[in-house]
Amino acid sequence: MDSRTAAHVLTQIAAYLELRGENRFKARAYETAAKGILTLGADDLAPMLQSGEIGRVRGLGPATLAVVRDLVETGSSRYLDELREETPEGLLDMLAIPGLTPEKIHKIYEELEISDVEQLEEAARDGRLASIRGFGPKTAEKILKGIAFSRETGVLQLYHRGRVDAEHLLALVTEHPDVDDAVIAGDVRRHREVVRGVTIVARCRPDADANNVAASFTRIAGIKSATHEGASAEIHFVDGVRLALRCAPPRCFGVALWRATGSDEHVALVQARLAERGLQLVDDELRDSQSRPLDIADEHSLYRAAGLDYIEPELREAHGEVDAAARHALPSLVLQNDIRGVLHCHTHYSDGKSSVAEMARGARDRGWSYIGISDHSAAAFYASGLPREKVLAQIEEIGRLNAQIDDGNFRILKGIEADILADGRLDYDERLLAQLDFVIGSIHSRFGMDGPAMTKRVLRALDEPFLTVLAHPTGRLLLSREPYALDVDAVIEKAAAVGVAVELNADPHRLDLDWRYLIEAKRRKAMVALGPDAHSVNALDNVSVGVGLARKGWLESTDLLNTRDADGIVAFARARRR
Repeated sequence: MDSRTAAHVLTQIAAYLELRGENRFKARAYETAAKGILTLGADDLAPMLQSGEIGRVRGLGPATLAVVRDLVETGSSRYLDELREETPEGLLDMLAIPGLTPEKIHKIYEELEISDVEQLEEAARDGRLASIRGFGPKTAEKILKGIAFSRETGVLQLYHRGRVDAEHLLALVTEHPDVDDAVIAGDVRRHREVVRGVTIVARCRPDADANNVAASFTRIAGIKSATHEGASAEIHFVDGVRLALRCAPPRCFGVALWRATGSDEHVALVQARLAERGLQLVDDELRDSQSRPLDIADEHSLYRAAGLDYIEPELREAHGEVDAAARHALPSLVLQNDIRGVLHCHTHYSDGKSSVAEMARGARDRGWSYIGISDHSAAAFYASGLPREKVLAQIEEIGRLNAQIDDGNFRILKGIEADILADGRLDYDERLLAQLDFVIGSIHSRFGMDGPAMTKRVLRALDEPFLTVLAHPTGRLLLSREPYALDVDAVIEKAAAVGVAVELNADPHRLDLDWRYLIEAKRRKAMVALGPDAHSVNALDNVSVGVGLARKGWLESTDLLNTRDADGIVAFARARRR
């Protein structure tokens, strides 16, 4: 019994428990155990079970350990089998529908005995779903939209989850005795906001046969199905993760990695440049006009052969990067080390999990020189928004904490995430806003306004002299909620004109603005603020995801507000107030 299969079983048990309406903490215990087991990366858990070492896995308790023991000894879980017998299998599919929580699914099943997505869709259309207490016509309509959205995006997952899967599989590939090196490619390497499975390219040892190496991966543990053709393997694991693996000899590795990384359109454009120079691609081999194979050990060699500057993976989307590479006009993309601090951080004053001091300490630990605290405003009652007196109390606390920092190398900035009300005004009056170093404006209500009305609302907010940053401008939640209707081009144009920064919200569920609009923001010279939207110290690490998206949007260090020091942030905010 391998780690991946055992973790998958524990995760399924957690899902079934939630669907049955069991205590949430009981389900969470199985989820935690699944994560702990997966980190072991073991092909066989039996030795660890026999030695007792497995008992030291974080989050593994008596009940979850009993499941693992059952799996090792019998190859299956009696507990999971019991849950399957008692729970219609179709309820699991309903979990993939955005906005449909296990509690709601349990209620739908109890009230209407609906046990699959097709029955749910029919009930949403004929009015039965709306008749359930607490649902209504609007909920039924949202569920219909969610079903359609789920079908359209069912094979996609958020970038950060795809990255975790990719890193686990990368470790597995690099352990192979005939693999010298391996690199994550595909959507994950291009830093797409949502990804389709995992793609990895392996560089085989010079004396190894790439076809045999690829074939050997179709026989590893935890596989549901696998196919193999030549030096490629397509593997579907029991937990739903998909791996596209390409193996290549050293002299072809650069071509294989390039082809597995770029979009189809990017690859076609570069291939055309190669053809203009009398070069042709045959599988992962680049040949000259005499059909002699060339040694392309890395991607730099491939781009040089095409007469192009090296193109960073994030840019390989056929958005003008090939032409720019030919003209030596590619941007010098922003780096993680360029970030000097962040805004858009929450504390336990509103809906955050950490104190101001803890968030500041987390920022210092990451090498930044400032952090901006921006808890929710009073209108955000659902997020424990701050009444006026609590804002003033937080201002005083930040003042005390800054006075205690004696080395002068770090600063806490006073801010707020003020709701943009339906008429475009900011929550709080100017007397209060004037006491803050910066103000973030966000929409958290009335998402259903039509395009002209929503655009007017945001453009009105941009006229507010105290607004510093327009946060998550389109309101999207990836694979969950579509952006609201908005003329984004008009918003970017006005933000650039009046000196308001548009946010690249780095919460992996948002990544808003979209990278395509970031390219437009750069073109119009609108400042971009990378915001982690952190509600805990750990969430400050959202910044690394945001930097990847900033690079994908062609942004350089001068395009990001975060590359300025604390004085620069305050000066940017006060320039509008004058």
